[in-house]
Amino acid sequence: MQRYRFLIEYDGAPFSGWQRQEDQPSVQGAIETALAKLDEPSPIVQGAGRTDAGVHALGQIAHADLTRPWKPFRLMEALNAHLRQDGAPVAILDCQACDNEFHARFSAIQRHYVYRIISRRAPLTVERGRAWNVKLPLDVDAMNEAASRLIGEHDFTTFRSTECQAKSPVKTLDTLNVSVREIHGTSTIEISTSARSYLHNQVRSFAGALKYAGEGKWSADDMSAALEARDRTACAPVAPAHGLYLVSVGY
Repeated sequence: MQRYRFLIEYDGAPFSGWQRQEDQPSVQGAIETALAKLDEPSPIVQGAGRTDAGVHALGQIAHADLTRPWKPFRLMEALNAHLRQDGAPVAILDCQACDNEFHARFSAIQRHYVYRIISRRAPLTVERGRAWNVKLPLDVDAMNEAASRLIGEHDFTTFRSTECQAKSPVKTLDTLNVSVREIHGTSTIEISTSARSYLHNQVRSFAGALKYAGEGKWSADDMSAALEARDRTACAPVAPAHGLYLVSVGY
């Protein structure tokens, strides 16, 4: 058996998420189906992050143990051909043979996500389904001030889904910052964050809370109070999935 490492991009819109589910389309399932068409018996693909339904990826990492020896480039091309034929919006951007000690999920030391908000009155066209359309202007300075209260090691119960299966709500947030660029009166706001791991819905919860800060509904002190409450009901409404991207994974 040879282990192969994949760099993967996908549009999360048609999928129930990364993880394989019975009777539901998943990214993991789409790649495993493509591998099975290469005469790989019962292939299992392990991903670095189990993205939710509707969440996109620009740099998901996964690995699989294959019975046949492949030249990585030919394997990448073959997988992309089958994914394209199946109509799955998934692309293998890179493929490398790797040591069996490598594990896409457990070897990862950092995951980087970006949440995209487009602030304008007009509906989205090109970016529809790719960002959260917020009608009112957002104060990016206020968002950054509020974001600074979340950096570091904290009990993030407030920003954790009630369905989260993590053993502990304590995580260490390495970075959380907000940037903006203006084109033709449209503000594209990106919330960027890095950490070793996240709780279920944590980044989308951050995005919803930071939107509140940008609208003036919350101050930085309100963000701190929500964090210290350790109570899910203290969180702002969670941002929609289609604005979230898994950008990269560090090892």
